[in-house]
Amino acid sequence: MKILLATDGSKYSDEATEKCCELFAASENPSVRIISVVEPPAPMAAEPFGISNEYYAEVKAVLNEQAKEAVKRAEKMIIEKFTNANLAVETATLTGNPKEEIVEEAKKWKADLIVLGSHGYGFWERMLLGSVSNAVVHHAPCSVLVVRNKGE
Repeated sequence: MKILLATDGSKYSDEATEKCCELFAASENPSVRIISVVEPPAPMAAEPFGISNEYYAEVKAVLNEQAKEAVKRAEKMIIEKFTNANLAVETATLTGNPKEEIVEEAKKWKADLIVLGSHGYGFWERMLLGSVSNAVVHHAPCSVLVVRNKGE
């Protein structure tokens, strides 16, 4: 089974990683691709009245580092639980809109399942912020498992 695990480093993503581990236990020769998507900040206005290009470059670098750390943490969690298993683990950080990049990566990699966490937003938060998990569920080329936080 090919499982695409999308993580953003949050406690919700940790829950999704735990659920992913449960799925491995029931699967023969599982393969997982762990991804994190960095959405670059949109420029507010051109210099000299807006924010400098250096600031955007610095923000992008920080976001990329956070994405790499999120992927490393998920990979470590999985490897620690399956030290003796025949488990193939790949990782990647992508740049773009998470809603689109997760779906496109699942198509390219031919994933059997996408696993991601739900932030548990209510109606108004979803309307304002959007829901990555909702978009992935409706556009994915394969099954999607949205994992809710146990505390919610």
